[in-house]
Amino acid sequence: MNFLTVNSGTGVVAGGIGAVIGFAFGGWSEALTFLLIAMAVDIISGVTASLKEGRGINSAVASVGLAKKGLMLLVIILAHRIDVLMELNAVVITAAAYFYIANELVSITENIGRAGLTLPGKLTDIIEVLKRKGDDK
Repeated sequence: MNFLTVNSGTGVVAGGIGAVIGFAFGGWSEALTFLLIAMAVDIISGVTASLKEGRGINSAVASVGLAKKGLMLLVIILAHRIDVLMELNAVVITAAAYFYIANELVSITENIGRAGLTLPGKLTDIIEVLKRKGDDK
């Protein structure tokens, strides 16, 4: 008995999603994984900070924040297409990903502070290095 079987419809859908992601982003990288994780942590830390400050959750603010994150991903897609067009071997997409990773980490740092927590000094140092790396590219 095989417990890992997937019906053909699910496989086709998963394959289609993978093909779209591969085309849009040029495959998957650790930078994209890190960016998506940072986006999720930013959302969670922002909600936590707002609740701690007694402001609650505002759907208009949340909608704008999610739209901005969607635009970040669209810029990443454009960066990949520029790399393909100009045969740059992932230079532009890497720079864009590092830039947005640094932005997300700065936002997370601010949210954590608003929530009443502190980050370890070493993590703050790494965020500064990433900010510089994103600005240099």
